Amino acid sequence: MFNNPVRPEPHKILKIIPQTKLEWTFRIENNIPVKHGQFMQLSIPKVGEAPISLSGFGKGYADFTIRRVGKVTDRLFSMKEGDYIFLRGCYGNGWPFEKLKDKNVVVIAGGTGVSPVKSLIDELFDRSDYAKEIYLIFGFKNSNSILFKDELEKWKKAGYFHVVYTLDNEKYSGWQVGMVTNFIKNIPFESFKGNYECLVVGPPVMMRFVGKELIVNSVPEDKIWMSFERKMSCAVGKCGHCRIDETYVCLDGPIFNYTIGKKLVD
Repeated sequence: MFNNPVRPEPHKILKIIPQTKLEWTFRIENNIPVKHGQFMQLSIPKVGEAPISLSGFGKGYADFTIRRVGKVTDRLFSMKEGDYIFLRGCYGNGWPFEKLKDKNVVVIAGGTGVSPVKSLIDELFDRSDYAKEIYLIFGFKNSNSILFKDELEKWKKAGYFHVVYTLDNEKYSGWQVGMVTNFIKNIPFESFKGNYECLVVGPPVMMRFVGKELIVNSVPEDKIWMSFERKMSCAVGKCGHCRIDETYVCLDGPIFNYTIGKKLVD
């Protein structure tokens, strides 16, 4: 069979897991090799196509946590388990998982930005001897927008996980109140003696301020990795929709070291 990198193939929806009123996780059959932080193109014939990061994967499946916004996701949210959706990919470079070996790992994520880093955290949880201590700072707008509640509680109970979960302006049992940037100063970077990496993902404004706050706390730029969320179309560097200056997010990213990512300003 001719291997066409832009040809979608049908895949069955195995399971649908509501996270919030607007975000659902779709577990879709998949045997395509994937990496943490990569994305695939989901399409519905005669409706359209959308690039979606993986929120999890395992033998025979891939998870996509999707917000209902636009005609493609509207139609997707009307589908049922057993229906078929079209996929192509995987695309992108993914998180530098191999760099996390035997290091302390700091993950700072906001809102739906938790999705592109969830599979990586799942593996760090399952492989407790891979990295050292894990520090999570996750922020959501309010209690109705919290994703992956079961997983958040599971990670919180792990002895080598140090977590801060926060809501912007709402009090919620066991959670902090405030922006994620407020809690960066509490991470013991000096005690790491340079043996750490920071992963950041979320809305562009959030990532900008998180990057600045990490620098204020003496984190070297090359220790910071960011996932750039940007509307893509072809995913193979042909259409130019994701081009920023001379950089194609779909080909060169979506994960960038801060030494490069700080320059990617629209």
